[in-house]
Amino acid sequence: MSRIGKRPIQIPEKVTVTISGQKVAVKGPKGELSRVLPAEVEVVQEDGTLYVNRRNESRLARQRHGLCRTLVSNMVDGVSQGFQKRLEIQGVGYRAQSQGKNLTLNVGYSNPVQIPAPDGIQLAVEGNTNVIVSGIDKELVGNVSARIRAVRPPEPYKGKGIRYAGEFVRRKAGKAGKK
Repeated sequence: MSRIGKRPIQIPEKVTVTISGQKVAVKGPKGELSRVLPAEVEVVQEDGTLYVNRRNESRLARQRHGLCRTLVSNMVDGVSQGFQKRLEIQGVGYRAQSQGKNLTLNVGYSNPVQIPAPDGIQLAVEGNTNVIVSGIDKELVGNVSARIRAVRPPEPYKGKGIRYAGEFVRRKAGKAGKK
């Protein structure tokens, strides 16, 4: 049995879960999410608790058991609390600006880079160098954060670029020069 898959999911107050076949819909104070789960697993709701069970003992069912439990748990957490990722911009003259729903990055290219915010994602900027990506879908928050970081990943010599908050960038020594 999957150690992650067999753990029950507690449903907080103000969150409703609707299960119709393989489709699981979760509605809470922050919004609504739904997902169609694979046929190898089933979701059962019993008085304020969700259980994700395998339909059989096939290899595919065992692989997807823990995954589906985590996906459903993230949906419940997202509609009740939400998720956020913080990014830091380091480098002389590097900065970010929020323009409506879009994010404008000046990170050393000849033109600023525009990043539109998809539906359900809020982009905020603190002090020109900190970007906050927030939303209810953990997968979408992570993907948007990765797209922003990919504009200018941190380089190993001076550490300039966009990095996740708290990310450690391994630095290289560079040239020693003549003596």
